[in-house]
Amino acid sequence: MLKVENLSTSYKTIDGDVHVLKDLNFEIYENEIFGIAGESGCGKTTLLKVLYDIIDFPLKIDGGRVLLSGKKNGDSFSYESGTIREAWWKNISYVPQAAQSVLNPITRLKSQFLDSIPEEEKKNESKEETLERVAKYLEELSLSRDLLDAFPFQLSGGMRQRVIIALATFMSPNVVLADEPTTALDVVVQRGILMMLMRLQRELQNTLVVVSHDMGVHYQVTKRMGIMYSGSFAELGTTDDIFDDPIHPYTKMLIGALPRVGDKSQKVGIPGRPPSLTDPPPGCRFAPRCPHPGEICGHDVPEFREVRPGRFVACHFSEKVMSDDTKASGS
Repeated sequence: MLKVENLSTSYKTIDGDVHVLKDLNFEIYENEIFGIAGESGCGKTTLLKVLYDIIDFPLKIDGGRVLLSGKKNGDSFSYESGTIREAWWKNISYVPQAAQSVLNPITRLKSQFLDSIPEEEKKNESKEETLERVAKYLEELSLSRDLLDAFPFQLSGGMRQRVIIALATFMSPNVVLADEPTTALDVVVQRGILMMLMRLQRELQNTLVVVSHDMGVHYQVTKRMGIMYSGSFAELGTTDDIFDDPIHPYTKMLIGALPRVGDKSQKVGIPGRPPSLTDPPPGCRFAPRCPHPGEICGHDVPEFREVRPGRFVACHFSEKVMSDDTKASGS
């Protein structure tokens, strides 16, 4: 469905190029919910923009590509970086970060829905017929058709987010990319948004990619996930495996910092700060914060490789970690 091959990107600045994504290789499958986690500034949003083919200055692709392929209504499709824009709305759609600000506050929602639908999808029907289709879709999502006559400024943040999701899914795209879909929303509204996304993915049987720094969101929603650190994946696997048996030291520290029911111990955050992308350290970029770095970590970049079926880790000592964990669990 989505395949990323040797992808590297950078941002052009007055001080030179800032390299963000570095040699990414991974796949996102059909009919799955895939999560991307990591601290702020690790490249999550940049990755989503590249997946959606928003390659606008100052962002540029330095190498590699993204492939989007699949079937819709019995017809096969295939796009890659540079042509994925041709598949917007129909095959792939995007719920951007701070999506509530995407809507034009002084334009009625019905006009914004009409503008988002490709002309080829409206050519055989009147505007009233198209709006009736939209109204029925809103009702399927438990939203009022009266929303079409509303202005965005009249809606709450949670309702605007639901409208954005309705816009992104109206054409039943094969892939939906959601960037921090619950940011700046209260806990009750967050749950409603997540339930809406999960329901749509289940009904459409499409692929949902969720970017969030909130590990709780991934635990509730995703089936597979990747942990990003400083522009690359540190670990990738099923969500259950990531939470139950983390391998990379960074993943272990992320999971270890999460509160647990009945656990009254004081939680400690990850020491230090993420490296600057303008001047990253040599070798493993996590080495300066790693509790057990080796000499090799200071000069060799670890390979992102499969250590178990479907489990990928970028750590020089992944085998030792797995061996130690096995001994500990058996003792």
